[in-house]
Amino acid sequence: MAEAKRAAKTAANTFTQASEAFTAPFAQFPQFEFPRIELPGAYRELAEKGIAQAKQNYERVKATAEEASELIETTFTTAVRGASEYNLKLIETLRDNTNANFDFARDLFAVKSASEAVELSSAHARKAFETLATQSKELASLAQKVSNDTAEPIKAGINKAFRAVA
Repeated sequence: MAEAKRAAKTAANTFTQASEAFTAPFAQFPQFEFPRIELPGAYRELAEKGIAQAKQNYERVKATAEEASELIETTFTTAVRGASEYNLKLIETLRDNTNANFDFARDLFAVKSASEAVELSSAHARKAFETLATQSKELASLAQKVSNDTAEPIKAGINKAFRAVA
């Protein structure tokens, strides 16, 4: 409160100095002389209240900005961690599929007849489709988990903001 009083006094002094600077050139012309006006206490009080209110508003805005910054940082960290996890799973999937294809090629070179090659190809295709379905489900589940984990801090921040406003 002492800061607000000091600020109000400084504002009043500044106003007085500005009015003196404005009226100084007219001092040589008495017909243009301006009367000296002392600010009533009500104006001073009003200025103090305005300054106190501005300070409160500044503190609220500052706190909100800090919360938003933390929210963005948390969301970004979660998103990066999730993307990394998803990429590792994708690389693992690609490695498994590549190894399966090399194994198939190796086995295909070892066949002795066309019927054995067709049988091997059919078995490989069936296994590849089953593996692809499983891998797709795993990747979709991981992608959903990552998006939910990333969105959670945002939802929590928005809910907190709405509760604060209400």
